[in-house]
Amino acid sequence: MEELDLIVESVKHDMEAAIKHLDHAFQRIRAGRASTNMVQDVMVEYYGAPTPLNQVANVSVPDAMTISIQPWDRTAINAIEKAIINSNLGFAPSNNGENIILNVPPLTEDRRRELAKQAKGETEDTKIVVRTARQNGIKELKKLEGVSEDAIKGVEEEIQALTDKHVKLCDDHLKTKEAEIMKV
Repeated sequence: MEELDLIVESVKHDMEAAIKHLDHAFQRIRAGRASTNMVQDVMVEYYGAPTPLNQVANVSVPDAMTISIQPWDRTAINAIEKAIINSNLGFAPSNNGENIILNVPPLTEDRRRELAKQAKGETEDTKIVVRTARQNGIKELKKLEGVSEDAIKGVEEEIQALTDKHVKLCDDHLKTKEAEIMKV
């Protein structure tokens, strides 16, 4: 019975990790307001090593349409600008010698639809991961020997219930994100 519990816990852990990944992916999809999350994955070539932006500069949001980046080392300004341009975020950085300013343009209707489609794609990818976790769990169950068919059937139903719950969570997260994106 302990083996069955381990399989269920493993499946549950994988599904929860998929939901966390979805949340992280949604943070990168902007919804019209400036956020430090938009640049959190930017890697800056700093003294020959790729370094996260937040480790070479202070990133802040002075207002709803602006991201301000203040490097701790002024010599890194050009490297930071280059990293932002290369990250394909769609921002045109401007600097005044001390700070880099990113103006977040308001979203057009087409861009909002494109972002909603991107969010839907992320959701579908997460659902695939959830279903794969279910399949892996069931495969592990089939490998077990000396366990009654009734016990295996019960655990399969438990895994299916977990799958249904996490797929519904994905859909709920998508509805929330789509509403946020489409809100003008």
